[in-house]
Amino acid sequence: MRLYHKAYVYLTCGTDLLVFDEPDTPWLGLQVPGGTVDPGESFLHGAMREFAEETGLELDAAFDQFSSQDLPFETLPPVGQFRAPPDRPLKGRHVRRNYHVRLSARPKDTWEHYEMHPSSGGAPIRFRFFWIGLFEAKAQDEETFFAAFGAPLNALRERVSASKNVA
Repeated sequence: MRLYHKAYVYLTCGTDLLVFDEPDTPWLGLQVPGGTVDPGESFLHGAMREFAEETGLELDAAFDQFSSQDLPFETLPPVGQFRAPPDRPLKGRHVRRNYHVRLSARPKDTWEHYEMHPSSGGAPIRFRFFWIGLFEAKAQDEETFFAAFGAPLNALRERVSASKNVA
């Protein structure tokens, strides 16, 4: 089974989470920015690089690892939140590190950006970015998210709630 090291960024502003969808493959569901860590690159540097590549934004903020996932995509059925486009297979084991980044102000409300060099090769991928409330019903349904990106949201909600209570 092929092993992939992945790093993802869960960017919040207050209780809102930055997500994106792919308008050209709408059945995928919501995702968070991130992707494959390059050989010799740390998870942290991979998260920072992938975030910038996918969003077009550079962040001057702390990246705090808050969860890990180990997903053996080869054993998961290719339906629902795990369904990938035929030209972008997910076969293999995905070892993920998820980072939380907090901003006090949104850099933009919505925008589109292209990932010009997808790790799987192929044509650029169009992403449409927007914010959803972490405590809204849509964000609480893990099936709203592609490839288990919704699984870490309970831990993220606890972090966001705890920081609100401290402030």
